[in-house]
Amino acid sequence: MLRNTLTAAFLAAPVLALAAAPGPLTVTESVDIKASPAAVWSALKDFDSLDKWHPGFAKDELVKGKNNQPGAVRKLTIKDGPSFTEELLKFNEHAHSFSYRIIESPLPITGYKSTVTVKAGKDGMTTVTWVGHFKRKNPADKPPEAESDAGATQLITGVYQGGLNNLKKKLEG
Repeated sequence: MLRNTLTAAFLAAPVLALAAAPGPLTVTESVDIKASPAAVWSALKDFDSLDKWHPGFAKDELVKGKNNQPGAVRKLTIKDGPSFTEELLKFNEHAHSFSYRIIESPLPITGYKSTVTVKAGKDGMTTVTWVGHFKRKNPADKPPEAESDAGATQLITGVYQGGLNNLKKKLEG
């Protein structure tokens, strides 16, 4: 009996170790806006214009490359906070979408990649979807709440909701 218990514990140990390591996290947020897809896309498509529609950012400046060209890098400054950089990975004017990644940031996340998409919805509405994939930076089994999976997910969810809700407000007047 003891041998079976030890064998089971030994075999389970690698599984427990893997389960404790930070895993991939995903946040998906959407908003329906009463405006045409062209109007919504026009309001948010420029890679260097996040500060124009997201209330959490004080400044968005292009520091490398050309706007809406893959490889462009923007420096974002959070209101009353630090700055970080992001790189544009893909830009598709026809499909009304772009993807980017965080290069450097003080946020408690790593490996962040995101896509913003604008699509025609029902009844004259347009749907904006913002999807992000990332991991938490802190590899500890029990990190502080703000650095946990739940904390990192809550942070990104708040960023997305704040931006999308403000974009809706701006476009719907």
